[in-house]
Amino acid sequence: MSAIDTLIFDWDGTLADSVGHIVRAMQGASEAVGLSVPSAHAVRGIIGLALPEAAATLFPRDRQLWVALVDAYRDFYLSGEQAPVALFPGVREALDSWRAQGFRLAVATGKGRNGLVRILEQHDMLDYFDATRCADEAVSKPDPAMLYQLLDELGASSSTALMVGDSGFDIQMAHNAGMCALAVSYGAQSREQLLAFGPMDCIDVFAEMPVWLQANRVVAGHNMIERV
Repeated sequence: MSAIDTLIFDWDGTLADSVGHIVRAMQGASEAVGLSVPSAHAVRGIIGLALPEAAATLFPRDRQLWVALVDAYRDFYLSGEQAPVALFPGVREALDSWRAQGFRLAVATGKGRNGLVRILEQHDMLDYFDATRCADEAVSKPDPAMLYQLLDELGASSSTALMVGDSGFDIQMAHNAGMCALAVSYGAQSREQLLAFGPMDCIDVFAEMPVWLQANRVVAGHNMIERV
């Protein structure tokens, strides 16, 4: 049995309430470059991937427009970012508490570095995380490269780290790194979709996580929980 000492979070849809913003930006960008407008469900299904992989997944037959779509998406996202994307209720307070308890805190996100720095600055949170890794710095999720890099930087072990995310890509990435995963159903994907990937557990609002972590800090294996 091992005690969790490292918490690694996805950003969009896990800590920040940005899924709707992403959907609108991708739909607007698709229309702008002459592609069919994807449904909100389809866009939610690619959240977590790096932008090039997201474009390829949404429009596999339109390779010639992938670069234009990525550029248009960035423009639409920035134009819609008139105010900082809100954090889910309780996020800042929970991060403060976990830092005080001695947890290592990290972010593994499908955002690019510039985008993550911008939103962390907007929320005055540049010093909240011990390490962060972005989609333009590693192979896209669900490849485990981001997690391996974070563990190496933090001097942490996969056996005592927990990945928290709102997409199947997050859960797959954690499994690929030999790490436990906690799913959250309030972001991009539903509880039913997430449970199909085999997380340790799934919570429905962020406010449940501090209670869940207190009850499940000691884990046995990668998918079994021992209550404390």
